[in-house]
Parts: sequence; C-alpha cells; structure tokens
Amino acid sequence: MNENKNEQGLQLELPQEVAQGEYANFAIITHSSSDFIMDFARVMPGLPKAQVKSRIILAPEHAKRLLGALQENIMRYEKEYGPIRIPNQGPSTAAPFDLPKGEA
Repeated sequence: MNENKNEQGLQLELPQEVAQGEYANFAIITHSSSDFIMDFARVMPGLPKAQVKSRIILAPEHAKRLLGALQENIMRYEKEYGPIRIPNQGPSTAAPFDLPKGEA
C-alpha cells in the first residue's frame, strides 16, 4: 500500500490492485437531482458491446469541482505539451460517436 499526501495534508491510501488503473476510451455521464453517474467503458474495434470498467457516483457539488479540476489540468497540459487535438472533429466537444445527448 502506498500513502500519498495532497496539498491539504490528507493522506490517501492507494491499494496496489487499484494503482494500475483501468483503461477507458468511452464515458457515459447521466444525472438525477442528487447524483452524477459516470460510467467508464472500453470500446474495442469490431465488437458490438463496450464493457463498463468503472462507475463513479458524485454529488452535484463534487461533479462541478471535478469539472473545474479537469479544466485546470487540461490548461496546464496544453501549456506544457501543446493543444490536445481530437481527430475528425471540429471545434465542438461532441463525442466522435453517434450518441444521444448526456454522453461524453
């Protein structure tokens, strides 16, 4: 087990079985009045099904904090490494799949 300290001094435990993470190239985000639900999946070429690898459920306040943290980190990344380009996509942030709204 690894323990890391963040800026506020909170110790985080990162179990070995979680530390390697799960690869996901597709996310579906839905919400209710009290929760945001993010399902992370892996889409494989030629397969009709995508298997959900992880589900994260957040309170709306935490979802908004996550959005801010992602925006800040993307800005930092692009400042250091250059713009993130999404192939075959215009300025819109829509997914490169033909999906209904509410999915990312």
